Amino acid sequence: MKIRLPDDSTLDLPDGATAMDAAREIGPRLAAAAVAAAINGETVDLSAPLADGDEVKVVTADSPEGLSILRHSAAHVLAGAVMELYPGTRLGIGPAIEDGFYYDFLLPGPISDADLPAIEAKMQEIIDAAVPFERREVSREEAARMFTGQPFKLELLEELPGGEGASVYSDGDFTDLCRGPHLPDTGRIKAFKLLSVAGAYWRGDENNQMLTRIYGTAFPSRKELDEHLERLQEAERRDHRLLGRQLDLFHIDEEVGAGLPLWHPKGALIRKIIEDFWRDAHLDAGYEMVMIPHIASVELWKTSGHWDFYRENMYSPMDIEGQEYIVKPMNCPGHIKIYKSRTRSYRELPIRWAELGTVYRYERSGVLHGLLRVRGFTQDDAHIFCRPDQLQDEIVGVIEFVLYMLKTFGFDQYEVYLSTRPEKSVGSDEHWEQATAALRHALESVGLEYDIDPGEGVFYGPKIDMKIRDALGRAWQCTTIQVDFNLPERFDVTYVGEDNADHRPIMIHRALLGSLERFMGCLIEHYAGAFPLWLAPVQATILPVADRHNDYAGRVAERLRRERLRVSIDTRRESVGKKIRDAEMEKVPYMLVVGDREEEGGTVSVRSRTRGDLGAQ
Repeated sequence: MKIRLPDDSTLDLPDGATAMDAAREIGPRLAAAAVAAAINGETVDLSAPLADGDEVKVVTADSPEGLSILRHSAAHVLAGAVMELYPGTRLGIGPAIEDGFYYDFLLPGPISDADLPAIEAKMQEIIDAAVPFERREVSREEAARMFTGQPFKLELLEELPGGEGASVYSDGDFTDLCRGPHLPDTGRIKAFKLLSVAGAYWRGDENNQMLTRIYGTAFPSRKELDEHLERLQEAERRDHRLLGRQLDLFHIDEEVGAGLPLWHPKGALIRKIIEDFWRDAHLDAGYEMVMIPHIASVELWKTSGHWDFYRENMYSPMDIEGQEYIVKPMNCPGHIKIYKSRTRSYRELPIRWAELGTVYRYERSGVLHGLLRVRGFTQDDAHIFCRPDQLQDEIVGVIEFVLYMLKTFGFDQYEVYLSTRPEKSVGSDEHWEQATAALRHALESVGLEYDIDPGEGVFYGPKIDMKIRDALGRAWQCTTIQVDFNLPERFDVTYVGEDNADHRPIMIHRALLGSLERFMGCLIEHYAGAFPLWLAPVQATILPVADRHNDYAGRVAERLRRERLRVSIDTRRESVGKKIRDAEMEKVPYMLVVGDREEEGGTVSVRSRTRGDLGAQ
């Protein structure tokens, strides 16, 4: 039989040949690197049989698809090791994820990170044995017998379409319910590491049982694994929660409430610097500032549609003199009400209104994470009301504005997504198509590459999402640009056109930095707390050599403050060396040492955090 390869060449193989036979025929190096195959576009095990005319692509571990298969196979090995070490364990699920894998278990007793080395050792035994992964197709009834005593597996079986059988994979004595594909054998797992133990609700539902989740990662080589572990260590060093306390920027107090950060003076000062820049940039870009209350009547959210489509993320109503109010999850309805406060003319459009508006959303405790996922946060929000003929230019303007803003903060690498209509949505097909086309054409006009994110738009319109890449190459969701035909209709928003008739404007929702809390967390980790000079809460600290130099240090500080520099004075009775080390730990950009010589000459000895001693100035 003949099979076709991705380069359109053909390969002659005997009848009954498998995908592994094809890999061997192509070459021994490819066969050694192969983890699976794609037959006519469907990814399968290397043991899958071929038919005449099949199009075959060999999948290797250095591809995203192959790496996912490697990690999923490592998760199965983890499950087998845990079952052997902890008899009576109930199995959950074990998928590959972006940087590794996990498996969820209901264990007979508690475990911690201290138990991971023993589990790793058992996994290594299974890997060293190079046990084949064997796939079997079984009936639902047979699968149910195989997984007697495994309630989570039985639940998954019940959800299979009626009459459909199941596939199971075995490696040695361990068998799991799985679609596959998997590696040919456990010996193909060359480098792995278990990372942590955490709690996780079954299927992510807080109403379900709490399970134990073990996280791990795997790579094709030890070198790649070691590099990844080094990145994880660096990420831990940059953790904004740790640096937030070390640098005295913020903290979260459980008595105040989870997901509600408290900003300390230095953190609040950084926020002020960001907010001042943000306001000035928006005023320069033709925006006007508005402000709205933190609560509003439930009736407003019923009109907007949030009550029907977003209620699970909103807090419960409060009764005020017989009327129900809710803390706002969004700013847009308030901005619409300002628009509707009087008649608008086509000559006024576009109207661009911006607000640093604080909103409150019900986030489950399990997803809260420092500043990155909170319950109360401030959006750098804005809404643009424009005519249909202005839509394209306005979207382009927003994209160019966000690129300027992000570059100013030190970000110039992005992932861009165009998110299309979700299953749960409102509005006509015509409006959705028009809005999606406008976003797509705007991206193309500014030359931004993007991917389609199917079904991830908001209920009222499609959107552009931009993820910024930080110093470690990690992606952070910040920017969103959304086109909305729905809210102008729900609120009957109009403008008087040139024909003296009422027309419906189009509304653009946009947040450039996202939430200030999340953006601050991103900034802290991007710079590892060592902010650039313009953002540093303390730009320079003055270090008197002895008490007798304190007065001179005060005069230097006063002069620098008149120049709008942010300075502090360290008057502790410590050595200069100790003061310098402490200032460097606090990430202060410049240290100004003053002693007898400096006071006599009217100078300071400058030391840079990054460049060292710069001499007297």
